[in-house]
Amino acid sequence: MDSGFQWVPFYEALADKLLDFRDKPGELFNVIKKLSSEQPLMEYLHFEREDWWGPRQYRIDPFSVMGVINRGTTDANRTLLAKVLGDEFGVKIPAPTQFVGIPVLDNRRSVFVGDDEMWNLFAHALKSADTNTFSNEFKDAFDKAVAVKGNGLTYVTMGLFWIRPNVFLALDANSRKYISEHYAVDVPSTHCAGSEYAEFLGALKNELSKERPSLPFPEMSYTAWIERGGPSPRPSVDVPNPPGVDDVDQKLKTAKNTILYGPPGTGKTYSAIQYAVAIVEDKTIAEVKSEDYGDVFKRYLKHKDDGVIAFTTFHQSFSYEEFIEGIRPVVSPEEKADANKEIEYEIHDGIFKAFCDNAGNPVGEKADADLGIGKNPTVWKVSLEAAGDNPTRTECIENNHIRIGWDEYGENISDATDFGEHGGSNVLNAFYNKMQIGDIVLSCYSSKTIDAIGVITGEPEWHNEYPNYKRMRNVRWLVKGINEDIVDLNGGRTMTLSTVYKLSVSVSDVLQMLRKLNPNLFTEEVKVPNRVFIIDEINRGNISKIFGELITLIESSKRIGASEQLRARLPYSGQNFGVPDNVYIIGTMNTADRSIALIDSALRRRFSFVEMQPDSTILEGVQVENVDIAKMLDTINKRITVLLDREHTIGHSYLLPLRKSSTIETLAEIFENSIVPLLQEYFYDDYEKIQLVLGDNKKTDDSTRFIVKKSDTIDLFGSAEIDFPEYYEVNREAFKMIEAYRQM
Repeated sequence: MDSGFQWVPFYEALADKLLDFRDKPGELFNVIKKLSSEQPLMEYLHFEREDWWGPRQYRIDPFSVMGVINRGTTDANRTLLAKVLGDEFGVKIPAPTQFVGIPVLDNRRSVFVGDDEMWNLFAHALKSADTNTFSNEFKDAFDKAVAVKGNGLTYVTMGLFWIRPNVFLALDANSRKYISEHYAVDVPSTHCAGSEYAEFLGALKNELSKERPSLPFPEMSYTAWIERGGPSPRPSVDVPNPPGVDDVDQKLKTAKNTILYGPPGTGKTYSAIQYAVAIVEDKTIAEVKSEDYGDVFKRYLKHKDDGVIAFTTFHQSFSYEEFIEGIRPVVSPEEKADANKEIEYEIHDGIFKAFCDNAGNPVGEKADADLGIGKNPTVWKVSLEAAGDNPTRTECIENNHIRIGWDEYGENISDATDFGEHGGSNVLNAFYNKMQIGDIVLSCYSSKTIDAIGVITGEPEWHNEYPNYKRMRNVRWLVKGINEDIVDLNGGRTMTLSTVYKLSVSVSDVLQMLRKLNPNLFTEEVKVPNRVFIIDEINRGNISKIFGELITLIESSKRIGASEQLRARLPYSGQNFGVPDNVYIIGTMNTADRSIALIDSALRRRFSFVEMQPDSTILEGVQVENVDIAKMLDTINKRITVLLDREHTIGHSYLLPLRKSSTIETLAEIFENSIVPLLQEYFYDDYEKIQLVLGDNKKTDDSTRFIVKKSDTIDLFGSAEIDFPEYYEVNREAFKMIEAYRQM
């Protein structure tokens, strides 16, 4: 059985052992009380509390015993507790090391209520599972157990799932949502009876039998968990997924935030590009990895150019202002500089906020043809003559354009134009120079509301046929005749009298309005793709400083459109900001980097981790004068793992140049300039250990040793009466000798 689900036979065997205590629950109580006194992890049962256990007549039900290994704690603790119970009750199956797909109890309430009711349900459930028939006795026991105050449907079905996971299914929130979205089965209400639960299980089994291969309940429970963004098990362990689905593929489809971590040279950034392309193109990582990397990289660059993928690298001085938003001085060209004018500042969007603000924007030729929104559009406010109904507004809405005034300056606006008397320089600069085709424009109807949303489709024009408001730009109105309050979306601010200026409203929020007001705009051909934000060296930045309040907003359940969506009021713009559901974050992290210890625990909780270890199979068949490079790399890394740890091994990418040039010269350059310096850093110049890693201790001749021990202090210092230590030197001649590698 896959290691991730080895808990299934163990749980079933433990349930069988507990059934032996059906008629002696007091004896079971004494056994668990004894174990609790010996094992601190079981202290939560508080057997010293007479007010708890006295009314129960010092009895404990089997589901509460199973709950000892089904609480919110680490897998290591659960394995330890499973071993304690297994040894005590004589379970022959080894304790599981993973607990994939098991819903767990609330640590604040980790026992069931109603000993007689729970024992009765336990016995009839096991009998029904053995006979493959849900008896009337089981259904009646189910109803009584659920009815006991403090249990409820979720807890009861959770317990049934533990004792026979291939027969019963826990009706927790994750499984309910998953089933309702993926199968044509009515999920029972929270007040369902035993007969309804039995009928549901039968109908679900029937639906699953139509799939090839059929998905067992434990794997369905696991899939439901990670589809809701739950953290996957440690990737270094073999964790199964639904049939036909690769582990990494499953993470890509379910985890919004993923970190690729591993030693240097394992291709984390290389893989991040493949993962990003797979997410954007809705493919499996296996499909993308099977393609030529050059073709994948070209598509990556195209997606990056389209604004669908973004890339940045964290460093020690990277800040919130660069990532989310901040203020920066507005620098004027020299020819416009005014010595008497004070420096101006503007609110500037950081790279991640700007990326999120555009995340709802459709892309592709068909999408562009349908909506005309640019790749990185700005959202503008425009006043058409004045607030409320007026002739200019009516004419603009009917004829698909916007018009503004300052006609007294004439048709041509230039650097020589004197704005002193009538003003308007900022508005005209925005209208002529900053506003671009593809930008979004909101028609201001009042200080709080808009009456139309459009997309700029033309350059500025002068139309003398109008008596006033002669400056015009063509617009395609996507919706009109509306009355939408945008104060909340605009950072809680009402709109000012200025004719044209940039709003704090995000593109995603505008698109949400459009979906609500005119859903016909979003046909099947208009695709809003997944978007990927890659953060290289994510552990090198100060996470709390960079993410700020967004550390909560990036959670899958807190994304815009999710069940618990959250927004935060940003400090500079005041924008009510949230992270869109279609934004994926991929980080890379070097485990050998000493800054790894600085990783924020809040970040750890919100990211799924995919381990990238050295892969010697990529070097299979590569030989330098009959030296097997793949085998050599494996040997070196095993030695490092023993002497240091597996986080400081050497990645295969260091040796990839040998695939094109399998020469001693190339091998020597790699060892001299990359591998030995890396080992010096790993072992803090402890050359005895570096010798062990390179196999120098097994060599009989110094000429083939990469690191040579020296003791020629007499030649250096003469007969000075000082106890000089031995020292080491790097033997650079050995790098060019094939025998040095053969003896490694």
